[in-house]
Amino acid sequence: MHSTASAGSVVYTRLKQQIVSLELQPGTPLSEKEVSLTFEVSRTPVRESFVRLAQEGLVIVLPQRGTRVSLIDSELVEEARFMREQLEKAVIRLACDCFPDDMLTLLGNNVSLQLESMERQDGKRMFELDEDFHRILFEGVRKRGTWNVIQQMNAHLNRSRILWLSTDPHWGVLCEQHQDMVQAIRSHDADRAEQLMKEHLSLSISNLATLKEQYPDYFK
Repeated sequence: MHSTASAGSVVYTRLKQQIVSLELQPGTPLSEKEVSLTFEVSRTPVRESFVRLAQEGLVIVLPQRGTRVSLIDSELVEEARFMREQLEKAVIRLACDCFPDDMLTLLGNNVSLQLESMERQDGKRMFELDEDFHRILFEGVRKRGTWNVIQQMNAHLNRSRILWLSTDPHWGVLCEQHQDMVQAIRSHDADRAEQLMKEHLSLSISNLATLKEQYPDYFK
């Protein structure tokens, strides 16, 4: 690693990945010393990573008590879902108006890969493909910057979605909704596409109460 800045970026990206994927479970203590040894960097980039993650609500830095992975905040889960719903309904309406053929092909390929992941019961890959599907939608209507903004608020929602996909998967429903969205875009049916998107994003938090019962230590 050539600089503190680049080292900090690598540490931040990897830690965020581990937190969102639940590899680092909610409530897990984080030690500056241990993280610096793991990544073979000084404590400065680790400290900077902790600050960035704290700004996104993914870690809590407690004076004299150290740093730990934050618990999943149900209010932030709902707020992220609300923001995504408003923006994604608008984006899929734009896609129904005009969407490049090559991007439409990417969406179709993505759904095929989802079906393969469903057969293998690979929840992690399913989550990645679901994210890719939505990113392709944004890129296809030239709204990549908007997608990047969403990512800043998405972490608590994504942790609850990964938990859901690993415990009570409605993978068949997810795939079907994605297939139907692709068809709605092909046929320029904006009303149908918008309704599908609303149902799709509601599904991701439909069993939040159940997850909180199953994993009480994970939630705030």
